Amino acid sequence: MKVAVVGATGLVGQAMLRILEERDFPVTDLIPVASEKSKGKKVVFKGKEFDVMTPQEAINRKPQLALFSAGGATSLEWAEKFAAVGCYVVDNSSAWRMHPEKKLVVPEVNGDCLQPEDKVIANPNCSTIQLVAVLKPLEDAYRLKRVVVSTYQSVTGSGLKGLSQLKRERGENAPDMAAAYPHPIDLNVLPHIDVFQDNGYTKEEMKMILETRKILSLPDLKVTATTVRVPVMGGHSESVNIEMESDFEITELRALLAETKGLVVQDKPSENLYPMPLMSHGKDEVFVGRLRKDLFQDKTLNCWIVADNLRKGAATNAVQIAEYLLEKGWLGK
Repeated sequence: MKVAVVGATGLVGQAMLRILEERDFPVTDLIPVASEKSKGKKVVFKGKEFDVMTPQEAINRKPQLALFSAGGATSLEWAEKFAAVGCYVVDNSSAWRMHPEKKLVVPEVNGDCLQPEDKVIANPNCSTIQLVAVLKPLEDAYRLKRVVVSTYQSVTGSGLKGLSQLKRERGENAPDMAAAYPHPIDLNVLPHIDVFQDNGYTKEEMKMILETRKILSLPDLKVTATTVRVPVMGGHSESVNIEMESDFEITELRALLAETKGLVVQDKPSENLYPMPLMSHGKDEVFVGRLRKDLFQDKTLNCWIVADNLRKGAATNAVQIAEYLLEKGWLGK
């Protein structure tokens, strides 16, 4: 099994390597890939060093799987070239997510939409992944009507630049890189993730709206989002208000979520137990808590959702897609 990791020197690429190793994915030949300027650098996998190569050199090796986390422009240029040599591509950028012919996948939610011919598969936005993991069982049980979500997103969502800016502002040693944000992030929050669109929403907010509809196959679902960057080094949090068609009891709903694969319910306020990014760090599950009925709107739930954005929000979900392909017998033929 030849596996290429495109963007192997970045934060998500490094996480992909760790997760491939942790989950004992059957890699027999690792092909780390980055830009021309990174050619010749080393990455470590299972205690061995591997030389970073260019995308074309990787294609010449004909990998069976390529995990991409190198930005949209790289994905648009190279993903289909990898697919052309028979490789399955799981792409972590936004390049293919809303393409009508490409599947956008969270395995526990809609993995069954995949077919053997789906060679380029899109990995959703980090905030969308953890949101739909909770919305899916609620849709199945009660039918969704409207979703209002506000996010509290870690600086690691901006890659090394975001992490470096926060560390420098705190007086810590960090690479001297261009600032990721137009304002200070330490002791601050920025209601601004990605670029503003003509409708007043940011691109990140529109990603959440459009991707949620696509993954859940609910093109008319009413979704609105406000995305906010916070001075946290790992883990995205979301405050979500969910209106449903059918009424529910909190005890029944809590049990439903607790039984859902990939979710962990942390909902004991009397014991100060609720999801926090600090506790989600390094974990692959989506954590949900603060479950309570809206006081003024019928059939409506308030909840709090947290996940490690570099793992389930990116690298773990990509590897889980690869595991699904392997389980189906499509990968490695």
